[in-house]
Amino acid sequence: MSKMYYRELYCGSPVRFWMGLSLLGTFIALGLGAAFYMEHNGHWVTGMSNQVVWGLPHVFAIFLIVAASGALNVASIGSVFGGPLYKPLGRYSGLLAIGLLAGGLMVLVLDLGRPDRLIVAMTQYNFKSIFAWNVILYSGFFAIVGVYLWTMMDRTVNRFNRAAGFAAFFWRIALTTGTGSIFGFLVAREAYDAAIMAPMFVIMSFSYGLAFFIITLIAAYVWGDREIGDYRLARLKNLLGVFVGAVLYFTLAFHLTNLYITQHHGIERFVLLDGGVYTQMFWIGQILVGSILPLFLLYSPAFDKSRWAVAAASIAVLIGGFFQIYVIVIGGQVFPMSLFPGKEVLESNFYDGTVASYVPTFPEAALGVAGIAVALAMVAVGARLFKVFPETLEDPNHN
Repeated sequence: MSKMYYRELYCGSPVRFWMGLSLLGTFIALGLGAAFYMEHNGHWVTGMSNQVVWGLPHVFAIFLIVAASGALNVASIGSVFGGPLYKPLGRYSGLLAIGLLAGGLMVLVLDLGRPDRLIVAMTQYNFKSIFAWNVILYSGFFAIVGVYLWTMMDRTVNRFNRAAGFAAFFWRIALTTGTGSIFGFLVAREAYDAAIMAPMFVIMSFSYGLAFFIITLIAAYVWGDREIGDYRLARLKNLLGVFVGAVLYFTLAFHLTNLYITQHHGIERFVLLDGGVYTQMFWIGQILVGSILPLFLLYSPAFDKSRWAVAAASIAVLIGGFFQIYVIVIGGQVFPMSLFPGKEVLESNFYDGTVASYVPTFPEAALGVAGIAVALAMVAVGARLFKVFPETLEDPNHN
């Protein structure tokens, strides 16, 4: 077996690299300015309210955190499950996972209103709170994936690679389960209260993370004037199709279960029929763009050899995934809570029975986009400093 050589991110023109990094830096600066604006003036300048306390920044944050777990999937297949085709891509997989999680957490911390209060969450734990567990899971993810990357890059500790891979695999499953459980444990919200939330978030992470991995990998190799072999890209493409189909299946199971339960008919009618923009996001954004279109691009014979179809499918998965998180997070909050189940309230000052209004503002969007920019900038700088890319990704002899 021939040796595999790695190198840093290569770019034919240094100017092109620094221009790209400068563009990301501009988005990051705008996001930091938006965070300062919201911190200085208060969250009343956003679209959030007492009814919608998790806004667009939380959608970006959860989207990136979920994708971070899935981005590590390629490394896990190579190290844990012994997939030699994926093993050379493990270093980049780990780097991307750390970058996406850092970007998501940056958005989450800067949107708190009092970021300094995070110290309390890190020093005092209520272990009956899923949020307390998530602080441990997110911090541990950085440490474990960091060690995992070390075992992949340093030959002197390479013998521990499989053990580190197992630890990273189980930790990331726990991380995504914890994130999904945030919603599954919220029994007061009809849109959330479901045990399927945790496993659904796990499979969502597989889909979003692999889509991020494919599109950034293609971009890196195009940027470096190199090519990925058709066979290797086809395997990644087929794996993405399986994950997209699995997300669609879990979504179908979730809504069919809710339709069977009379108590949830209200939220189902809201999401599927009468929710206005949320219904459009569900059917057009999540189902059509995020599921049907990628499956068509990935499996249609007309696009069998098209690299751009794979890239377009990955982008569509990310767009659809973002809409899916938006409908879950925002749509679940705007739907009215039932303060007195089974009772009719004639007059109330608590907005029960009323669909809340939420319109995202520019500062919220700027902060969220900055999170993506932070993730990509960390990946670009890390790939420039460390040898994470295989020298060649030509097809192996698979006859």
